[in-house]
Amino acid sequence: MTTAKLLTDAEVEAIPAAKAVFDDIRATRKSDFVNNFWRGLANDPVSLKRVWEQLKAVMVADSAIDPLTKEMIYIAVSTANGCSYCVHSHTATARAKGMSDAQHGELVSIIGLAGQTNQMVTALQIPVDPEFEVR
Repeated sequence: MTTAKLLTDAEVEAIPAAKAVFDDIRATRKSDFVNNFWRGLANDPVSLKRVWEQLKAVMVADSAIDPLTKEMIYIAVSTANGCSYCVHSHTATARAKGMSDAQHGELVSIIGLAGQTNQMVTALQIPVDPEFEVR
C-alpha cells in the first residue's frame, strides 16, 4: 500500500508546478500515460521537478550509453536494491526499446551471478588486486 496519495490528473491540474512537470513527462515520452511514481511525487512539486529533470538528464539525453543499455542497468540496480516497482517499470521500458527475451534472460543471469560473487568476495574480504586500482 502506498504511503503517499497518488494524485489524479484533476488534482495535478490544481497544482501549476506539478502540472508543468506532468505536461513535460507527456511531451517527452510522447504519451498521455503518467505512471504512479510521478503521481506519488506530485505531492511535493519541488521534488517532482528535481527528480524528473535528473531522470531526463541521465536517462533521456544523448550520451555514450545507448537507451536500452541504460534501462538494463536500471533493472540491475533496481534488482539489487529490491525495488519491485522499478524492476517492472524499467523492464517494460527496456522491452519497448527492443530488449528481447534472450537479452532479458542473459541480464537476469548476470544479475544473479554478480549478486552471488559480490556476496562471496565481501564475505571473504578479498583485497583488490593492485592491477584493478585506478591510478
